[in-house]
Order: sequence, then C-alpha cells, then structure tokens
Amino acid sequence: MIRRHGEPVKPGQNYTRRPGVYAILLRGDHILATHQAEPIPEFQLPGGGIDRGEQPIPALHREVHEETGWKIAVTRRLGAFRRFTYMPEYDLWAEKVCTVYLARPVRRLGPPSEPGHTAIWLPVEEALHRLGNPGDRAMLARALG
Repeated sequence: MIRRHGEPVKPGQNYTRRPGVYAILLRGDHILATHQAEPIPEFQLPGGGIDRGEQPIPALHREVHEETGWKIAVTRRLGAFRRFTYMPEYDLWAEKVCTVYLARPVRRLGPPSEPGHTAIWLPVEEALHRLGNPGDRAMLARALG
C-alpha cells in the first residue's frame, strides 16, 4: 500500500493514474529544488511524469534536466506516495503515483528548459517547510532520517 499525501479523494471524481519520478538532490545542507511559477507559485522536488514507453530512471534524468538544467547521478529509490489532485496544465484530475529517488547533482549543464521553472538551492530546514506538497516534505524528512 502506497501512502497518500495531500487533499482527500473527491467522491465521484474520476482520476487518471499518472506515474512520476522525483529527485531529492542533496549537497551539504541544501537541496536543489525547482520553483514553478504557474499555475500556483511553489517549490517542488524536481521531476515529473513518465512518458508512455519510457523507463523511470531515464524519465528522472530527463525531468530533472528540464526543470533544473542539472545532470544527476541516481543513488537509490527512497520510496513512493500518492496524491489526488487537479492538474490545470493538462485539464486532468490525476492520481499521481510519485516515486522519489535520492540523487546527487553532478554538473549544471545550463538553465532549465521547462518554461516557468527556476532551479533554487534551498537550505534543507527551509525546504522541509517550503516544498509545496506534503508528500515532497515527508520524503525529504525521510531522506534526512
């Protein structure tokens, strides 16, 4: 059973399952997060949806690069959680199945290519409060022990 974080399931609402991969990128006492400006400005773990036919680890590398501009080295799978949410950019009610990996930022290759995203180094103590969803915050707390 994968733990649910965030808003409760809306009775009668149909949700589309959307698997995704996300990274906790630690360097010292900071993490590399992404700040997404739209639709609601928030800090997030970098990552996103796995495209049809794509494997999780290549999807993680692609998504982190798009959202932060960084090349990463994946260390290990940390865990997974579910979120039931409306995704306005896709006009979709989604059951997001979020698998989170510990990874290491290797090299900045350039700016994020994903529109509206900015790579931000956050102190981990600040990130525990500022990440935009409770699943991201819980996974960071788990990573920190």
